[in-house]
Amino acid sequence: MTYVEGFVVAVPTANKEEYRKHAADAAPMFKEFGVTRFVETWGDDVPDGKVTDFKGSVQAKDDETVVFSWFEYPDKATRDAANEKMMSDPRMKEMGANMPFDGQRMIVAGFDSIVDEGGDKGGYADGFVLPVPDEKKEAYRAMAAKAAPIFREYGATRVVEAWGDDVPDGKVTDYRRAVKAEEGENVVFSFVEWPDKATRDAAWAKIMEDERMKPEGDMPFDGKRMFWGGFEPIVDE
Repeated sequence: MTYVEGFVVAVPTANKEEYRKHAADAAPMFKEFGVTRFVETWGDDVPDGKVTDFKGSVQAKDDETVVFSWFEYPDKATRDAANEKMMSDPRMKEMGANMPFDGQRMIVAGFDSIVDEGGDKGGYADGFVLPVPDEKKEAYRAMAAKAAPIFREYGATRVVEAWGDDVPDGKVTDYRRAVKAEEGENVVFSFVEWPDKATRDAAWAKIMEDERMKPEGDMPFDGKRMFWGGFEPIVDE
């Protein structure tokens, strides 16, 4: 299934158009490297959490907005080859010298999809990041696979759940710190795409009441350390 490179970035809100253009201009280059889909989404409904949240994951300031983005590859080998090309391409150095955000607080990692339902592009996305014990990977996958068709039934165009495969430690921020991952836990990066925000808002009200969404037994992860938000696509190539 799809291999996902997932990013979370804090961008000065005043730099939204500059960031969008920066990303849109870079998209053809990344597609050249082997990316099959390049998505950048701008924070729209990003709540504060009690334990973890998107803003805290990248130490976002009051005048910054969280961006949730991902690259899709057909497999890990293509992604690894692409990263090798990126490291030696002079265009990447030029792009890195003109970033409209603080790259030191960007978090990035590679994730191997364990659920991938649907295929149509959406006009709105819910993004999730959470810690899951390694030993509960299959239990989590089964739970997510059961939920995906329900999301689709209520209008979602695509549901992707991706398991941490290449999750590096960062100097300032990283995924493991973002979810306060403990020893023996991995990080899951997931997203649900919708046609638009209205469909998403209406769907969530129904999903929360749907008896089929109730877990059978204990949840296979600590929900208090999961964080999520709603995002509007600004680039989708």
